[in-house]
Amino acid sequence: MRNAIIFLDSGDTLVDESTEVRIKGDVVDHAEFFTGIKEVLFQLKNAGFRVALVADGLVESFDNIYQQHEMETYFEVRAISETVGVCKPAGEMFKTAMEKMNLEEADKKYIIMIGNNLERDIVGANRMGITSVLAGYSPRYRMKPENEEETPDYVVCDPSEIPALIEMLDKQMENKKQLGW
Repeated sequence: MRNAIIFLDSGDTLVDESTEVRIKGDVVDHAEFFTGIKEVLFQLKNAGFRVALVADGLVESFDNIYQQHEMETYFEVRAISETVGVCKPAGEMFKTAMEKMNLEEADKKYIIMIGNNLERDIVGANRMGITSVLAGYSPRYRMKPENEEETPDYVVCDPSEIPALIEMLDKQMENKKQLGW
């Protein structure tokens, strides 16, 4: 059993927002993943990691995108702002995913949040005491932290870096467990 539990943002972390085609106002009809993301999700799932989608937006948009690519089964749970009632960085987004995965407060040390938005993903994870990883390959958002709360624990500049980082963090978690931490 793996130690690391992965929370993933969607827009401009997994899905390239510049490819979104919208219908009915804000509903995304379809969009494309960043190059290599499908392979990353496949690797994480096949390696036995628990993965949650923790994203701001409309449920119908996420249904459309992930069903279009036959990727909806790659997430154990989804915490979507439309159903949670708040957007990140609100802790309720992360707590909802934790509850759906039957995680407790003590499990936060195993959670890794990967997202592209310093103000939402990184601040939210940092406030919750969750390991934060900035997806630094998104060209549409600010990538330089303006304060300590926005400072990620790790940065990846290409989706292909995600599996190796997760494996390294998972190994560190296992080492700490073996030492009784």
